[in-house]
Amino acid sequence: MSGELVPPPFARVRRLGLFGGSFDPVHLGHEHVARSATQAFALERVVWMPAARPPHKPERILADAADRVAMLELALEHEPSWSVSRLELDRAGPSFTIDTVRALNGVLGCASDVELFLLIGGDNLVGFAGWREIEALLARVQPVVVVRRGDEREALAELVRGLPEPLMRKVERGIVAAAPVPISSTELRAKFARGEPVDALLSPRVAEYIHARGLYRPRHA
Repeated sequence: MSGELVPPPFARVRRLGLFGGSFDPVHLGHEHVARSATQAFALERVVWMPAARPPHKPERILADAADRVAMLELALEHEPSWSVSRLELDRAGPSFTIDTVRALNGVLGCASDVELFLLIGGDNLVGFAGWREIEALLARVQPVVVVRRGDEREALAELVRGLPEPLMRKVERGIVAAAPVPISSTELRAKFARGEPVDALLSPRVAEYIHARGLYRPRHA
């Protein structure tokens, strides 16, 4: 799987999804978000972008970038329309989404017929209005926010006081209500540290990789 921002076969798509995050580790909940967004907005490709340093979690110590990329490639190998990009990992400083989108616009030559969709899990709506250059970002992408079915109103309430009305409406158009997948990377890391079963929460090949590499063990182990 290529580490390019947009591998050659993907550069010709017209509806391109961008999915950023720590992916530490990637799990079935992430895949659920990508599939729900793809189905709701007929996305042709989804580029997964592991962050070098998430701006909203500056104190977090992440697994090595090479390990997170390897886990993503294992998890996504069964989906030919999904790929992994190292763009944010290879760029210095915090991984601001607006910088990534501008870089992608440059790669695509600012083609007017390419629609960009930014995939967001419902839990990331908290603080979304405070993302760097949020208005410039929303001018360039259609956010796709996957929330638990029944939580749409609450999810929108997170944004009411933080965005102008036209941008609120754009976010609202991107809300996708889906069946819940109750799992988080934080929970997974804790389960690995305690030696608890995780088989139903992530790809078996990712689990094998984590065990083989000794990731997420307690620091004193």
